[in-house]
Amino acid sequence: QVQLVESGGGLVQPGGSLRLSCAASGFTFSTYGMSWYRQAPGTERDRVATISNGGSTNYADSVKGRVTISKDNAKNTVYLQMNSLKPEDTAVYYCTVWVLGMRYWGKGTLVTVSS
Repeated sequence: QVQLVESGGGLVQPGGSLRLSCAASGFTFSTYGMSWYRQAPGTERDRVATISNGGSTNYADSVKGRVTISKDNAKNTVYLQMNSLKPEDTAVYYCTVWVLGMRYWGKGTLVTVSS
């Protein structure tokens, strides 16, 4: 079965950096694109970044220039490098994948940006 496990969240000061990881299993990782979403309290879950199976990337305007998504097919892991973090980046971050018509989500990792 498809499993996604996020890690790497935590408390960071404004201007700091974090790298989130999402370990995937249960599908042929190298042939699928992956995405990161985030959800702040009281808001909808919004897309942050997407990487295709070919390595093309796409970012939400709110994070463009500060965030990099990458994929290590040997480790079945997708990463989200976040720099110049702002308080408004505070959210639970989820990785997600569509496999055979079904969307799968991890349980998320909390990122808190605060001084």
